Amino acid sequence: MRRPNLELKNNIIQLRNEGLSFAQIASKLNTSTSVVQYHCPSSLRQLATIKKGRKRILTDRDERLVVRKIVSGQLKNAVEGQMMLSKGLSIKLSAETVRRSLRRNGLKSIKKPKKPLLNAKHMEERYKFALAHKDWTKEDWRRVVWSDETKINRFGSDGITWGWKKEGESLQPHHVRPTLKHGGGSIMVWGCITSEGPGYLTRIDVNMTSDVYCEILNDELRKSIDYYDLDESKLHFQHDNDPKHTSKKTAEELRKFQFQVLPWPSQSPDLNPIEHIWALLKRRLVSDYEDPPSGILELWDRVEEVWNSITKEECLQVIDSMPDRIRAVIDAKGGYTKY
Repeated sequence: MRRPNLELKNNIIQLRNEGLSFAQIASKLNTSTSVVQYHCPSSLRQLATIKKGRKRILTDRDERLVVRKIVSGQLKNAVEGQMMLSKGLSIKLSAETVRRSLRRNGLKSIKKPKKPLLNAKHMEERYKFALAHKDWTKEDWRRVVWSDETKINRFGSDGITWGWKKEGESLQPHHVRPTLKHGGGSIMVWGCITSEGPGYLTRIDVNMTSDVYCEILNDELRKSIDYYDLDESKLHFQHDNDPKHTSKKTAEELRKFQFQVLPWPSQSPDLNPIEHIWALLKRRLVSDYEDPPSGILELWDRVEEVWNSITKEECLQVIDSMPDRIRAVIDAKGGYTKY
């Protein structure tokens, strides 16, 4: 004898309230899923079924605690989070459990960029500099001659480079980055950039002293200004606070120029657009040549060739980012920026 519809409906509602799915109810009552859906009230049709599986080790409160400590910098990584929670909760859990919790709360792992160490004094100087120049326009920054020194390795930088290889294929010469026991050598160079393009580049073969630096100012810097026919009286010259740049001899030499020297905060390569031009130069030294240079002389030839290929547009692109860099320093209260 068939059950009355009212009894069937009551049984369906009871089983649905217990968390059973439509298919489970249909099987238990020996009826079809469509009949179960028909008799189930709309308020119960979207009822979530009981989730099966292992119970979560960390509660929402535990997760909020570790997220807060990671975001504030009190904990450096998931391993430290795992150690804190294991000790505080007297439970056994893995660092991967903490990583899953962090990802679940919207955090993602990053490769920590290398940045100069900033103490309170550095941050104060950077903040004051940014505030003093917050109203400078792109046109103002284009009147700055940006300078710096950098080291260029014969076998490129120490960063990661990528290549392509077929599965199962043995390593070919173009799949590897050759290294030498003592690095293969490097050169130091000084250069500058302007809104009209890159200035004269010079190779530094001796110990960089104030005397050597003054020679560069009177040679490569002056030639760069003359080459682009820049109005020296309207220019600002930028260099960092290296001792040879701030020495008494250098200060006396700079007074012979008509430009103004831009006061510069310590530990601030992120504010100097030429850093991005150095990075561009070093990338092209790797990408534009199939084989590494045979020696230091060939390395210098390549550096000169790539440097001279850098365009005015590429220089302007990084110089015109200065208003954004200034805003970033202000937003960070003198702290680290993305640049």
